Amino acid sequence: MDNQITKPETLIQRIALLALAILLAIPLGIFGVQMVQASDPYVKSVLSLTGNPVQGNAIFQINCAGCHGWQADGRVGPSLQGVSKHKSRYGLIHQVISGETPPMPKFQPSAQEMADLLSYLESL
Repeated sequence: MDNQITKPETLIQRIALLALAILLAIPLGIFGVQMVQASDPYVKSVLSLTGNPVQGNAIFQINCAGCHGWQADGRVGPSLQGVSKHKSRYGLIHQVISGETPPMPKFQPSAQEMADLLSYLESL
């Protein structure tokens, strides 16, 4: 009796099915992560508010400019010019509040302050 797994057409079919499963799993995983992120009450609150970039600039000058520069062009911390082009709104919020990238401290701005800061960062 033939071993079906050694037949070339069976092997090709299994590889194709595996590739299809992987291609389907990636977008579903990304969608799942986005759903979890969007369900965070703080993030939902921030994203529901309209930020004021002028207020956001003031918050930035007080809390961030010492490391990121007065024009957000970098000093100790990296430049934030164009940061919203390569980091999502959730990513920016998470970066500010998490404290996961030392030496950046963990901040806990109010939802409105975060919306203002986010608006300023998106204007860079």
